[in-house]
Amino acid sequence: MILFRSILFNFIFYVGSVTAGLIGLPLLLGPSRYAVSYMRAVGHWNLWLLKVIAGTTYEVRGLENVPETACVVASKHQSMWETVSLISIVDHPALVLKQELLWVPIYGLYVRKARMIAIRRSEGPKALRQMLKQARQAADEGRHLIIFPEGTRAAPGERNPYMPGVAGLYRHLDVPCVPVALNSGLFWPRRKLLRKPGNIIIEFLPPLPPGLSRKDFMAELETRIESATDRLLAEAGFDASAPK
Repeated sequence: MILFRSILFNFIFYVGSVTAGLIGLPLLLGPSRYAVSYMRAVGHWNLWLLKVIAGTTYEVRGLENVPETACVVASKHQSMWETVSLISIVDHPALVLKQELLWVPIYGLYVRKARMIAIRRSEGPKALRQMLKQARQAADEGRHLIIFPEGTRAAPGERNPYMPGVAGLYRHLDVPCVPVALNSGLFWPRRKLLRKPGNIIIEFLPPLPPGLSRKDFMAELETRIESATDRLLAEAGFDASAPK
């Protein structure tokens, strides 16, 4: 039954996303906020589908820790779920993503119009400079800069090295940084078809104030995210010592 529901959800998710993208194309002729609002609405729709079809609900904790003004939202990255959900949960989102996504048919048009921040990681320092330029404009508009410090997804119980881009963003913008922990990989596993029933928890932790040194910031950010993520995994019954 879980496999059947997973297949059904994935089919409706992808077909529905393409259909919604086509229906919303006229919005791309308007201001960028129209594209952002539409992307958020489609995200909410997909989260509802996940609940109804796969039995996967979600719970948001600590949203009051996200300031109304510009900030960096640095999230643990376990699955595609947070890519879909964060732009729906966080107000005024500006998602940092791979430049390759700009060329995805239909979706890339919305990413461009919404003025999300696309970077080509292979370009190293040049990519960082481009990201900071776009991020400054977004911050000046009071948007929340969403970034995945690890750069790629890590399975539950695992972690990837935290990349320096998040520190560059934090220090360049001189704004608070809100760490985000989650357990999404237990229910929407990376690179797998299954969508498992259960409750995804995403927790926005107290923000790190601006002004920390790069070394202190990176150490504190990783400690907060990883320790809170381990706690959420344990709360969901995940056994880190069990064979994977």
